[in-house]
Amino acid sequence: MGRINRGLFSSLRGNWKTPKALYQGLDAEFSFDYDPCPPKPTFDGLASEWGMVNFVNPPYGSEIGKWIEKGYDEHLKGKTVVFLIPSRTDTRWWHNFILKADDIRFIKGRLKFDDQKNSAPFPSVIVIFS
Repeated sequence: MGRINRGLFSSLRGNWKTPKALYQGLDAEFSFDYDPCPPKPTFDGLASEWGMVNFVNPPYGSEIGKWIEKGYDEHLKGKTVVFLIPSRTDTRWWHNFILKADDIRFIKGRLKFDDQKNSAPFPSVIVIFS
């Protein structure tokens, strides 16, 4: 993998911080009242009851399908769930849940997460269940 950031290809680090400007724009549109994925390692957002308007940038590792399913279930309770996720259209969770979303917004180009020097080597997408 040479000079490419190896951590972006693995689940060694699951807490990729949302780019501030992206979050601010979405918050201005949706007025989030809950984030089930805060940077607290002891918090379990999968086990908690979510708010009415949720921003979710889940861990991008092997557990991402559980987060997508939880978000879909929260949506069925009448809540709004806005995901920032990798665009992985070949996965089971994409076909089982994401295709049922009210809006799918593909992000042009690649995002640059938190303190990373390089952009992510994968495309990202905003998925909205409202």
